[in-house]
Amino acid sequence: MSHKCEAIVVHCMDYRLQSYINNWLEANFAAGSYDRAVMAGGVYDVYDVIRQVDISARLHGISKVVLINHEDCGMYGPGVTEDRHDDDLDKAEDKIRRLFPHLEVDTYYLKLDGTFERNS
Repeated sequence: MSHKCEAIVVHCMDYRLQSYINNWLEANFAAGSYDRAVMAGGVYDVYDVIRQVDISARLHGISKVVLINHEDCGMYGPGVTEDRHDDDLDKAEDKIRRLFPHLEVDTYYLKLDGTFERNS
């Protein structure tokens, strides 16, 4: 492997949250130490997420996966609850851990005010 990075960070494309995500990444990772997979809905389509994690693991030797869903996500539609996001994050984490047992997985729910909540 000719180049390596620490993690892949998967998050939604929603423009309202990019500055919060950029600041959070800058505070939590060294510059250039992560791949970024930006997809509508974050983990909404878990199979797209798994494809990206697989590519990052094979090509860049990551050791960590960070999954971020957010409040008021248009991909999920109106009226979706934080519980639904928590469930989807949990399911994505479980699938990734089973397919890639060597990877650490962290999940977060991002509020529109920029608050990151660690999903348990």
